[in-house]
Amino acid sequence: MLYTAYEWQQRLTAPARTTSALTARAIEALPAPLAGLPAPRRLRAACRIVADARPTHVRPEWGIDAVEVDGRSAEVVVGSALSTPFADVLHFAKPDVGEQPRVLVVGPISGHFATLLRPTVRTLLADHDVYVVDWRNARDVPVSAGRFGLDEYVDHVLQALRHLGGDTHVMAVCQPAPLVLAAVAVLAAADDPAQPRSVTLMAGPIDTRVNPNRVNLTADRHSLSRYERLLTTTVPARHAGAGRRVYPGVTQLTAFMSMNPRRHLGAHLGMYRAMVAGDEERAAATRSFYEEYGAVMDVPAEFYLETLQRIFMEHDLPRGVFTWRGQPVDPSVITRTALLTVEGAHDDMCSPGQTEAAHALCTGIPAERRRHHLQDGVGHYGVFAGSRWEQEIYPVFRAFVAEQEDACTAAATAL
Repeated sequence: MLYTAYEWQQRLTAPARTTSALTARAIEALPAPLAGLPAPRRLRAACRIVADARPTHVRPEWGIDAVEVDGRSAEVVVGSALSTPFADVLHFAKPDVGEQPRVLVVGPISGHFATLLRPTVRTLLADHDVYVVDWRNARDVPVSAGRFGLDEYVDHVLQALRHLGGDTHVMAVCQPAPLVLAAVAVLAAADDPAQPRSVTLMAGPIDTRVNPNRVNLTADRHSLSRYERLLTTTVPARHAGAGRRVYPGVTQLTAFMSMNPRRHLGAHLGMYRAMVAGDEERAAATRSFYEEYGAVMDVPAEFYLETLQRIFMEHDLPRGVFTWRGQPVDPSVITRTALLTVEGAHDDMCSPGQTEAAHALCTGIPAERRRHHLQDGVGHYGVFAGSRWEQEIYPVFRAFVAEQEDACTAAATAL
């Protein structure tokens, strides 16, 4: 029913979007004196907003062809270092740049493509050799590829870390924080040489009992069976993943936007005013954000439901009952991997304290190898994108990674 309702909505609104797009183009084709009059400018702005007002299932391009390294432009070549039916581990290689600390970025499966982390990756590339777990849209993954729940997510992190080696620094952005921490604990328990040098958890739900917000309180409002019945559906026959149960990306997008409708309405009003005023640069920045934000991917139903139950309802990791493949997971066994946690002071999706809770679990990591950074003036997305990320949060991460690199070098020299 969810897919049917969404597709009918798309069909019913398509004529309005098409008409609006054609009207905007017609106004843009008018002679300059006419196109510049207030009424045509206002109509054109309104039409462009209506024409673009729809979600898509098309993954945006990364669009990172070059970055500045040590004051010069360096070419970036993106390729797959590892591939499974559910994800690629992409390598953002810089052929003309020497050795840099290796960083694996693990993003969420929460209805958006990994390209939402483009600002994070672009900034990291200046000083690091970057790999990214790029998750696939579940509706494009055949049922024959099997299920995908929390165990499978941890499997993918383990596989990526073992492929890259123990000199890797892993960064978990948002949702995967507890799963990445669990993967590191699994490696530590096995004394696996692939244990990363550091793990950075950014605005992730380690313990949502701390300073609970509206998202956390909503999770307990209904039974898991009710969420499964109302919010999951089966992929239709016309897609490669036909028959797979999913939590539709468009449903998650609706949920995200309903959390703060005034902010989104204000952003669109600001974009409208910018286009009317002729400030195309400002309008383009907002449009680009919502094009990315509106590119949605479906989430495997078992992953969505298990995350809801084990992370947000039952709090398995902080309660000490989290398991992977039936094995207990204990973060206190981590001793070789340094820990950095980052939070936004105004985060309304992952409240301050929920990520910092990792320190209370990782008692085996010496205090001098653990850091916490609370960033003032940012919400959830400001933790990994925007000016505060670039100018205030990233320098903390860069310094932390450099510190662990220096410690490893000093230890090797001493031997």
